[in-house]
This record gives sequence, C-alpha cells and structure tokens, in this order.
Amino acid sequence: MTVKIQILGTGCAKCKKLAEEATKELGLEYSMEKVTDIADILEFGVTGTPGLVVNDKVVSVGKIPSLEATKNLISKAL
Repeated sequence: MTVKIQILGTGCAKCKKLAEEATKELGLEYSMEKVTDIADILEFGVTGTPGLVVNDKVVSVGKIPSLEATKNLISKAL
C-alpha cells in the first residue's frame, strides 16, 4: 500500500524531510505532494500551516511535530 502524504504550507522544507524520514522508518511506500496554493490549503479546512495530510486526512495543523509524533500520526491515519 502506498501512503499519500501531503504537506500544506508555503515553505516548510523541514516538514517534508520529517514526513519522508517518518515513512521510511515505518517501512512504508509513499507519495508526497507539497501543497502551496492558499486556496488548495483552505479546501482541507486548514487555516494555519504547516499542515500534514495522510491519505486525505488532516492529522496535524500549525506545528512541526517531532519525528516520533509524526510516525504516530501517520500510523494512526492508515
């Protein structure tokens, strides 16, 4: 199964790297998309960035979670 990861925000390189590390440590195949258009971000109902979306579920908004927290968020969204 390929996990769909979307990073919502206009410039968070740390977020992308963190999500990549988390999915790799969990041994998951993933596709990643950076969503930077404000209108697209608002479609998720997110008003603060950064945001993390896993398989179309918003799992984090407005902060950069730790690696362990990111792994936990991804696991729970599967």
